[in-house]
Amino acid sequence: MAGSQRPVAPNVLFADGVFEGGGVKGIALVGALSAFESRGFKWRNLAGTSAGAIVASLLASGYSAEELKDIIGRIDYTKFEDASAVGRIPLVGPVISLLTSKALYKGDFFEEWLRGLLREKGISTFRDLKKKDDDGTSFTYKLNVITSDISNQRLVVLPSGLGKYGIEPDEFSVARAVRMSMSIPLFFRPQKVAGSLFVDGGILSNFPIWLFDAAGRPRWPTFGFKLVEPESAEPQPSRRLLEFSRAILDTMKNAHDKMTVEDVDMERTIAIPTLGVKTTQFDLSAEQRDRLYQSGLDTATRFLQTYTFDKYVAGSESRHGELYRRHVERSRHSMRLEAQGDRPSE
Repeated sequence: MAGSQRPVAPNVLFADGVFEGGGVKGIALVGALSAFESRGFKWRNLAGTSAGAIVASLLASGYSAEELKDIIGRIDYTKFEDASAVGRIPLVGPVISLLTSKALYKGDFFEEWLRGLLREKGISTFRDLKKKDDDGTSFTYKLNVITSDISNQRLVVLPSGLGKYGIEPDEFSVARAVRMSMSIPLFFRPQKVAGSLFVDGGILSNFPIWLFDAAGRPRWPTFGFKLVEPESAEPQPSRRLLEFSRAILDTMKNAHDKMTVEDVDMERTIAIPTLGVKTTQFDLSAEQRDRLYQSGLDTATRFLQTYTFDKYVAGSESRHGELYRRHVERSRHSMRLEAQGDRPSE
């Protein structure tokens, strides 16, 4: 955590949370959150990509892990596959949708579903998530959503990054921002805002664990919640075009973050096994949902058994070392400027 060294209130376990994207695998994130809430942690700054942005937005709006568990148990995920009338035409419909709308599904059901959940907590625009106290950091909003502007080929942190598009961050819809972040290419339609097309933030950074970092002793920890695939002994070739395209996208989403996370950030990362579940496997059984949730709960519980803040602080010194800086400082500095609403000089 950055900024001021003002003391934190005693016996209060504050933390920042960063949540990786992963479609329906995000169920595991809720299990991990249950362990942290049971330990007494309170969230100060939250960030997420795609499914991680969904979880972060609901947390920022006031939902508890227990409430989120109830929500994921009730939702029919297959409703997210909201094909247009043309897309429902047998055989040729999906092809036409891909050619005309750049995706198989509209994503409208998801946006309205999330908008309704946020409304229940009195949240509509980012003005409702503006911090009411000075926590000594440079972040104005409790929630930060990662998306990719493919028109200008850049990562954007919402809402503060909206300034460069001539949009007032306070007035922007939270549900809309998350919708932009979870626009999985080829699966959900890209979103057009101020003349630019936005897709899944994971294309450029699926796990922005670095977002809240700053020089100096941290006042509280940043925890990263990462969804990890089981290792395969042999490469698995994708024979179908859509599977092949998704494999390319998954590689794009994971390769950059994997390079910077494997060594220096793992001591603050809860790496949750996703048990072979696929990102867009919306027809999950109740048993699969329960197993994902339990995987998150068990992984976070084990993490917290050995966690201490002193160990975290010691690790932060390593993260600011020369090797770490050489690999990631330039990209992190640029993205922090975007998150704070500034713009690097041309």
